[in-house]
Amino acid sequence: MVTSRWTADPARSAAALRRRGPVLERAILEAALEQLSTVGWNGLTMEGVAAGAQTGKAAVYRRWPSKEDLVVDALQAGLPQVDSVPDLGSVREDLLELCRQMRDAMFSRPGSALLSVIHECDTLTAERFHSVIIQGIIEPGVELIKEVISRGITRGDVRQDAVGASVCDVIPAMMMYRSKVCGSEWRDEDLVELIDEVMVPLLLRHAD
Repeated sequence: MVTSRWTADPARSAAALRRRGPVLERAILEAALEQLSTVGWNGLTMEGVAAGAQTGKAAVYRRWPSKEDLVVDALQAGLPQVDSVPDLGSVREDLLELCRQMRDAMFSRPGSALLSVIHECDTLTAERFHSVIIQGIIEPGVELIKEVISRGITRGDVRQDAVGASVCDVIPAMMMYRSKVCGSEWRDEDLVELIDEVMVPLLLRHAD
């Protein structure tokens, strides 16, 4: 248990308690992400976060008055970013690579922390995290999908009117639905099926 490690190493404990400012705050945010990814939203406590960060719970409450405040900042600080997609020569390969990156981000520790919030929070609580989810995950992912589709239009293998909101929503919507409702971990073959059976037929130029 965390408590026993804390008690067993007084020197380490004393050093941890002397931390101040950004170093301590980073440790607390990391501990919050760890709690979310292991015990989930319902299991996360301010006391548990304090123990994970090897500090007193007063240090946590001074900075974040509530569990919701702490988790918002932890997610904003730790959400994984998918910054770019290499040009692999076809819209199929580009989308597959993007999906792999999105899958890896989703099941990273910060991604697992976010999923625990999405899965376990009631509607009222979830509203606190809406902007974090939209601005930190959904919008960047959609922008990359638009980039890949636009690249395909330029190549001539995607229809000109394919860059629409509904088309760009398909991949994130499917990935979130399968993850939240079906518990899918998105194996490589699942991603291939999504691209080959849904996205490619949706994007291909129609025969004249």
